Amino acid sequence: MIKPIEIIKNRSDIGAGTRGADLGIDAIEIAAINKGSDFFIRYSHKNVKTRNNSVYNPLEHRFAKLIPHIYMQCKEVASVVEHCLNNNSFPLVFSGDHSSAIGTITGVNEAYKDSKLGVIWIDAHADIHSPYTTPSGNMHGMPLAALMQLDHLQFSINEIDDETKKYWRKLKTLGGDYQKVLPEHLIYFGVRDTEKEEVSILDDLSIKNYSVEESRALGISNVVADALAKLHDCDIIYISFDVDSMDSELISKGTGTPVPKGFYPTEIKQLLEKFFESSKVVCLEIVEVNPLLDNKGNKMAEVTFDILDEVIKGM
Repeated sequence: MIKPIEIIKNRSDIGAGTRGADLGIDAIEIAAINKGSDFFIRYSHKNVKTRNNSVYNPLEHRFAKLIPHIYMQCKEVASVVEHCLNNNSFPLVFSGDHSSAIGTITGVNEAYKDSKLGVIWIDAHADIHSPYTTPSGNMHGMPLAALMQLDHLQFSINEIDDETKKYWRKLKTLGGDYQKVLPEHLIYFGVRDTEKEEVSILDDLSIKNYSVEESRALGISNVVADALAKLHDCDIIYISFDVDSMDSELISKGTGTPVPKGFYPTEIKQLLEKFFESSKVVCLEIVEVNPLLDNKGNKMAEVTFDILDEVIKGM
């Protein structure tokens, strides 16, 4: 059994390219209510202050949109997560867009300063761009580069202004000037939508990605066992579950960047359950539910809640 759960609601979506992920947490809660579940009143919760109104006054950071506000948001998230862990609770983090993982992982590292952290990134996207390589400037595609303090200058396609460089440096050193995640301690599941720069980055860093096809061929239990073996020297594990890791054609398009041919909900459930069995998981973050884009009502939120509810019940 894990420690007492504390729900952290981080309704920030300013790192995404499309608005609406800030409503994802409420959509998941509505899914729980409609199912007759008391999940969101069963546990204590914390609402993180957001800066979503910053979208009305965007600053000129073409290759790292809204980066000053994202820095402050991640700083806030890091503090809340660290406080939760120091209170001997398990942070179940619901975030709008994936840029907030910079804050979440920083908070985990601050609470476990003497521990080696392993990261399981369940996602259709690698999220390892930097301002130098991004084609969009949307910062939900950059959290891992910030956490690993990587600029990828050898793959650069953008000229960055001094203000962006300053805030990118602040993000990379949030919580201290060190790599929060080491490449050998990062494992992907389901990444299948990448730009050529990211492909080069992943090859250069030799980061393992268990594709959907490989996971099915080998079996979920086997790939999880293999992943845990690769992270054998890690004391703790953080899991990031981006709902776009699931098959958008099977479920819905209720996420910022839907991608077909993803995992089935039963496979995500099994992935989470098997990792929790290791007793190393200290934080789970769920991101990128966007009900405004859902072509099937509130389907993405409903499926996400069903997965979470079953996983938590089984612990």
